[in-house]
Formats: sequence, C-alpha cells, structure tokens
Amino acid sequence: MKFFYALISLLVVFGIEAKPLKVFILAGQSNMQGHAKASVIDYMKEDPKTLDLYKKMHEKRSKIKVCDEVFISYLTGNGNNNMESHGPLTSGFGARRNPKVSDDKIGPEFTFGIVMHDLLKEPVLIIKTAWGGKSLFKDFRPPSAGPYIPNKMDIKKKRYDTVEQKKQLEKDTGHYYRLMINHINTVLKDIRRVYPRYKSSQGYELAGFVWFQGWNDIVNRDVYPYLQKGAKGKRFDAYTNNLEHLIRDLRKDLKAPKLPVCIGVIGVGGINNERHQDFRDAMAAPAQKNEFKGNVALVQTALYWDERLGVIDEKRSKLRQMAYLLRTKNKNHANKDGKMNAKEQKQFIEKYRAELISKEDEELFARGASNAGYHYLGCAKTMAQIGEAFAKQIYTLQKEQK
Repeated sequence: MKFFYALISLLVVFGIEAKPLKVFILAGQSNMQGHAKASVIDYMKEDPKTLDLYKKMHEKRSKIKVCDEVFISYLTGNGNNNMESHGPLTSGFGARRNPKVSDDKIGPEFTFGIVMHDLLKEPVLIIKTAWGGKSLFKDFRPPSAGPYIPNKMDIKKKRYDTVEQKKQLEKDTGHYYRLMINHINTVLKDIRRVYPRYKSSQGYELAGFVWFQGWNDIVNRDVYPYLQKGAKGKRFDAYTNNLEHLIRDLRKDLKAPKLPVCIGVIGVGGINNERHQDFRDAMAAPAQKNEFKGNVALVQTALYWDERLGVIDEKRSKLRQMAYLLRTKNKNHANKDGKMNAKEQKQFIEKYRAELISKEDEELFARGASNAGYHYLGCAKTMAQIGEAFAKQIYTLQKEQK
C-alpha cells in the first residue's frame, strides 16, 4: 500500500497522470445483495474447479482477503432506512438486516472485484445498490417505461382507487431506480471519500454495469398473468421491455452511452428448471437486439447452481410439506384419520426425515448451504462463481468495444 502511495506521488511530480479509475456498478435485489454466509466459503475447497478462486479470496493462512486496490460503496436498507457502507472490498458486503452492520455474507461483489482487479491490473471502485424483494415492473421501473398501469387484480382489489393511493403509487414507481442513480452520482462527486487514494487529476471511467434481479417479477401472476391459449406474445414480454428501458435510461442519466452491461439471468433451480425458462428467455432477450449487440451480454447463472445441494434441498422441501400435511385434513398422508397427536406427529416426522435425508446429506448441506433456494441456497461457492463470471463478461465487452 505504501508503495502505491509513493508511486502515485512520483507520477504526479513528473507530470504523469494515473489512468482513470475504473468504476463498476452492481445493482438488483436480494441475490445481488447476496445471502451466502462466509462460514460456507470453505465448501469451495471440495471442488477442484473452484479451488483457485477460493485461494484468490484469501490471504496467507486462510485469512479472508481484504483488497488493497478495490474499494466498494454499498447502498442498501429496508423501507426508508437506507444507508451506505464503504471501504476496502472484503467479505461482509452481502445482505444485511442493518445496512450499516455486516452480517458476514457475500454476494457477487466479492469475487467480481477480485477477478476484475486481476484482469485489469488496475485499481477498481465498485458502487453497489441492492434491496431485497424489489421488482422491475414498479420498484426499479425506469423513467422511459412510463407510469405503472394498474392491472386487473389491482382494479379488482381497489389497490389504487383513492387519491392517497394514487399518490403513493406515483411515489413508489421507480423509487429504487432513482435511489440507485442518486447514489451513483453522490459517490462520483466525491470519490476520494470512498476511495482515499483517488486523485481528481486521474478522473474516472464508468466501465460496466451488472444487473442481477428478477425474483419479484417471476412470481407475480397479477402483473404477468398466464396467457390464454392462442394469445399472441409471451408472458414476460413486459419485463424485456422494461429491462431495455432500464439500460437506455441508465446510460442516459449517467452520461455513459457506451456503458458495457451484463445481465445476470436468474438461475435458481439450475439448468434443468424448466418452470423458469420463459422468464430466463425474457431476461436474455435484450442482448439479441441490434442496438445492444456487442455492448450488452449475459451470464446464465443457472450454470453455477449447486446440483448436489439442490437435490438435498428438494428432500428438505418434501419434509416440510409432510409436516404441514400432518396438521391438515388432507386425506393423502399418514394422519388421514386425524388421530395423531402432536407427539406422534413429531415422531413420524423424525422417522420420515431419517429415511429421506441421510447423515451425509445433512453434513454436506451444512457445509455448503446457508439460505433458501430462491437465494441460491446461500451457497458461497455459487455466489463466488457468479461474481467471477460477471467480471469476465464485462471485461470481454470492454475488450470488444476497444
């Protein structure tokens, strides 16, 4: 670090300016936040394919890496409680209950910064804005997409009938898009506050944007109703349209018309999860448009879903379902006559669990997973590979543009 300071000073003395600081923007919802606990990072050592990446995430003696030349500004929160944390990139910039306090989780940002720095051989600044449970159709809705139009269920349930409701809808629509843009501009106005070694004379370059979002859109049947047979179009066409507006508006608002963009296509459930294929196609569609060819690319995150953990999670889901059924009047289970008391139900579930999930399964899941399926099982191995893929894809776009 002292060497870096000395080098910068010498460059300034001799009138040689350092290269513009490379700035990367990461945005999205809970999976961009990242719900992988640092405690399951060691699971990466069990796979030769991720061993090298694991080593890059650590210093000597297996101490988690704290980057000297990669800094991050992270805006997140809940409701109106949104706050920034910043500093050298390390673990802990994942999802947080308190936006100012680390829960020692990682998202894609950790390996994105490490790998991008390795590729560029230059200092890096990451600006990350992510909030759990946020949609593109309303929360991140970009300005050029126009106002949110209430759907049939909105009208039926009278969600936006009163003057107050309409005002609140107008306020909520695009709220997180505006927060994202405002935070980016705030950081760029005073980069040295976040990256102490930055020199204003060197300037900066907006070098890439990564979008990793989708769950709150994929599960919303009111906004994206199933199409009737014979109807034209695709169910998630509106998502594609809004994502295209997001890319255009972002470039316009940041005055970066050639900003490389990477879309992290949702991959929960792995490559064989056909239930999500129509949405994945909708996420990927913008990259096929002529205006975005060569400047918008994809990462199919399903490639990094951990299949071994996924199989165990399916078993755990069956266990939860059985526990629920035993408490209902459903006739298709062991308590169909309703005569089991609480103690007997517990005994049945314990036996069912022992038959369904082996001790080896339990141990493997504890080593590799730390959250639910829609958060990629909180698997640090998955998040690390996704972050690496994002970095490599943005780097490739940069090279192609140059």
